[in-house]
Amino acid sequence: SVNISILIVAVVIFLLVLHRNFLGLSDFLKRELSDSNPLGLQPIDFIPAAPQRLADERNDKEISVVIAASDERLGGAIAAMNSIYRHTRSNVVFHIVTMNDTVDHLRLWLSNTALKNLRYRILDFDPRVLDGKVQVDPQKADTLKPLTFARFYLPNLVPHAEKAIYVDDDIIVQDDILELYNTPLKPGHAAAFSDDCDSTTNKVAVRGAGNQYNYIGFLDYKKETIRKLAMKANTCSFNPGVFVANLTEWKLQNITKQLEKWMALNVAEELYSRTLAGSITTPPLLIVFYKQHSSIDPMWNVRHLGSSAGKRYSPQFVKAAKLLHWNGHFKPWGRTASYAEVWEKWYVPDPTGKFSLIRRHSEAYEAK
Repeated sequence: SVNISILIVAVVIFLLVLHRNFLGLSDFLKRELSDSNPLGLQPIDFIPAAPQRLADERNDKEISVVIAASDERLGGAIAAMNSIYRHTRSNVVFHIVTMNDTVDHLRLWLSNTALKNLRYRILDFDPRVLDGKVQVDPQKADTLKPLTFARFYLPNLVPHAEKAIYVDDDIIVQDDILELYNTPLKPGHAAAFSDDCDSTTNKVAVRGAGNQYNYIGFLDYKKETIRKLAMKANTCSFNPGVFVANLTEWKLQNITKQLEKWMALNVAEELYSRTLAGSITTPPLLIVFYKQHSSIDPMWNVRHLGSSAGKRYSPQFVKAAKLLHWNGHFKPWGRTASYAEVWEKWYVPDPTGKFSLIRRHSEAYEAK
């Protein structure tokens, strides 16, 4: 009878262990199925649980922030995320879109520095989703930056969020990102952008770039397909480097498919203006969101800091800005840029030393 009792106990223990393992496997499979994506946007990391101290200090409201992180600009993304994290008590979750060759470098940078408490999720972007949608010059194939199109696929990047913020990697936030997140969007609007005609950044002169603050600077109005849209050429354009998206509305209107349609049409008909050479991300957004977008506070996208090495704004204005944007050729981590010292306050040194080498090489190249 003793042997039978021992056998029964052993069987019960075995069944309990088997049941627990089965539940664990089931949860894992559910998580894999819910996070996998037919567009090639595959999760690499899952969001770590916030330490109890941070959970107590910060608000429960989850704010999804999407940012692309290419290896040669990784320091920019790091500084941007650090500035956002340090200025809010909200529960920010970063969805970092990158490529396979950057993942290990990014993970090391986040886990071995003061950023180890960030809540984040790393997503691998498969450039094959752009096949047939982007015209590539064989002689300039290396100039194509697939990650610039990540913003087109927001619902796939954050499938369970109703709202998200997208930011470029050349920004610094100086106020609580919750305010930007709470930007009111009008009914039927899937996104809110900062208009290029706003009072803080209008009429910026960019040598050789032509008129980059209205539609004619981005679209070729000689093409019949563009003329048929009946979009006024002098319509104020907007900057897509920072925006708030209503993902429920985005999905209802199938915005991603609309963007892909205009990308493919451009490959066939060359619809984009040649004035702003290389600007292939903004035109489809301008078409799809023509008179169908809300506006964010212009102080949440004070831009053109990278248009020249000179200082366009006063120190007082830069200090008052809620978000600084170094769009243009002069990045604060590369060549000499205006107010680079502001950016450097939020930069977290690369523990591998790799980014600093890129930076030195960039500066040496620009000096030639």
